[in-house]
Amino acid sequence: MKYFDRFLDSTSHSTQLVVTAVLASALTASSIFAFQALGPKPKRKQVNDKLKVRSLSPLGIEEDHIQKDSFKISENDSEVLIKEQLARNSVFLGEEGMAKLRKAKIIVVGAGGVGSWAAVMLARSGVFNIRVIDFDQVTLSSLNRHASATREDVGIPKVIAIKRHIKKFAPSVQVDARNELFNSLSARSLLEGSPDLVLDCIDNIKTKVELLKYCHDNNIPVVSSMGAGAKADPTRIQISDISETSEDPLARAVRQLLKKSGIPAGIPVVYSSEKPGSVKLLPLEESKAEDATDFAILPEFRSRILPVLGTLPAMFGMTLASYTICEIAGYPLEPLAIKRRTGLYNNILRDLEKHERSAFNSTEKPPFDKDDVAFLVEEVWRSRSAVSGQMDKVKLVRWDISKPLGFSNCILLTSSEVSRHIEAGPAALADLYPKATMDYIKARLELSKQLCVQRELPPI
Repeated sequence: MKYFDRFLDSTSHSTQLVVTAVLASALTASSIFAFQALGPKPKRKQVNDKLKVRSLSPLGIEEDHIQKDSFKISENDSEVLIKEQLARNSVFLGEEGMAKLRKAKIIVVGAGGVGSWAAVMLARSGVFNIRVIDFDQVTLSSLNRHASATREDVGIPKVIAIKRHIKKFAPSVQVDARNELFNSLSARSLLEGSPDLVLDCIDNIKTKVELLKYCHDNNIPVVSSMGAGAKADPTRIQISDISETSEDPLARAVRQLLKKSGIPAGIPVVYSSEKPGSVKLLPLEESKAEDATDFAILPEFRSRILPVLGTLPAMFGMTLASYTICEIAGYPLEPLAIKRRTGLYNNILRDLEKHERSAFNSTEKPPFDKDDVAFLVEEVWRSRSAVSGQMDKVKLVRWDISKPLGFSNCILLTSSEVSRHIEAGPAALADLYPKATMDYIKARLELSKQLCVQRELPPI
């Protein structure tokens, strides 16, 4: 005590106040801990004791007498710790489903924004055998979307960054990190071991098609991620067959190449039905190079990149992980294809053809197919009448009846509204509709025109 008094005498008043506050907090905390120690210890306490949870001072600073090495968990977790960590998953999937998940062998090809999140969430969910394949290294620009990479990881292989991260929270998970380029030549060795499921998280078209074809030809279950670039709306992310995708340039290119290889369908994919919008490919100053391929990572790889909102690749990866977990564990999962209301689009297209013949004596078919109708109905008019906002019995019709039907001259109305619109004629539209409605329709028609240009955005 006398040493403490001497200390107070030799320090400033403000320092004395800080020290006194810290000691008072420590005394209070000690009293609380002592009281808790007198009561019954919950079963969870046993797990915490095994984990050797670090002790903190009232200021949140590690106590000096605690050795950091004591917090390390051995490579072989005890079953008690593993079950506690996976308790919530076990309740959801059941013991049998959880056992299947723990025995599963999963391969993730591509360790970028999508693949890294898929791998990490699979490890957190109880998959104990994961192989991650990627040839690329972590860059600063990777950090806006990568699940585990930090600035300290810049320059190291992405697969190593993922493996290190997983080992920190799930040391028993076996992560086979393959820092290699996947292609048709390396496919056999990289996909060896009879995997239960392969997750395709590649963003290069040629390599992606090679992987999907190899899996199809060798009866290896596979699920694929389509393009997360240039997308922002999380509500548009869907799971469907590759043959049913829409508004995804990457999916369209992959689908066409797979058809040429004799694979028209049968591959589940995660994609977004959102229109890419106004974002454009970044040129990376290619015009200043003698050869644009100088900017490519490898020969035949893209030399331009698409802007990416970091949250979307993460959601794609987590969707892949969720699909994988449910598929392996036997949990019923029936994806709802919200966008692909094929029957509705066919009916609207048929009604449009009839109306063009009866109202305008047009012998030509509308310049739309059912995918174009889906685009107009969902993307441009959001399934609602341009006038009333109603969603029942909607039809497509010309906006200006004196001009040809087209993407920028087509609106969505209810059946009853169509008759009034045609009878009014183009000259009376301003009298028929309020100014706010006119402004809204003109703005949506302009958007339709812009989106049609973006609709042909080159795939990556």
